[in-house]
Amino acid sequence: MFSSEPDSFRHAIPVEKIRYDERGLVAAIVQDYLDGTVLMMAWMNQESLQKTLESGQTWFWSRSRQELWHKGATSGHIQKVKSIRYDCDSDALLIGVEQIGDIACHTGERSCFHQIEGKINPPPADTLSQVFEVICDRRDHPTENSYTAKLLAGGDNKILKKIGEESAEVVMAFKDDDAQAIAGEVADLFYHTLVALAHHQVDLKAVYQKLQERRR
Repeated sequence: MFSSEPDSFRHAIPVEKIRYDERGLVAAIVQDYLDGTVLMMAWMNQESLQKTLESGQTWFWSRSRQELWHKGATSGHIQKVKSIRYDCDSDALLIGVEQIGDIACHTGERSCFHQIEGKINPPPADTLSQVFEVICDRRDHPTENSYTAKLLAGGDNKILKKIGEESAEVVMAFKDDDAQAIAGEVADLFYHTLVALAHHQVDLKAVYQKLQERRR
C-alpha cells in the first residue's frame, strides 16, 4: 500500500511494478476511505498513476478522448488520495479517497454504482453506515409503526435513556463473558447511539473522521 501523504507518493513502489494491459491501462476502483463506498471505476496508464502519486489527487486516462483527465478539475469534486493498493496479480488498483463534495458521478450522485433495476439507490457502504442511512430516513420520513421513528419523536429524554440502559446491559454481558450476548448488546448500543447521532444531525462519517485522526 502506498502512503497517504503526497510527498511520500513520489518515493512509493515504482509504477512499473503494475501490470498494464495491452493498451497500457490498468483498472482503478475508487472507494470512500471512511465507509468503503465504491465511488467509481476508471482507467489509469503509467503517466496518470505517476501524476496521482505526485499530486495526491486522482488522475485517469480517458479512452474516448485519448487524454489524461484530472478528476474534479472542472466540477471541483476532486479526490484526495488516502491509500493505493494493488491486487495479488498487480493488474488492478484500489484507491481510497476523500471525495470532495461527496459527489463522484457525473450525474450528481455520490457513486456511479447507484442504480438497481433502473432505480436510483444509495450505494452500499459498511453496515453501520447502512443502518445509519435507514435511521435518517425514518427521521425524515417517519412511519407510524417504526420503533426508530418513535424513539426520534421522544427526543433526547427517550433516546438517551435507552443509551444508558443499553450501556449497562453491555457491561453486564462482558461481566458474564457471554460472546453471543456481548455481540447482541453491543449491536443494540451501536444502534441507539446512531439514533442519537441522527437526532442531533451529526453525520456518522464525522465520527469515522475522528477515529481516523486518532488512528494516525
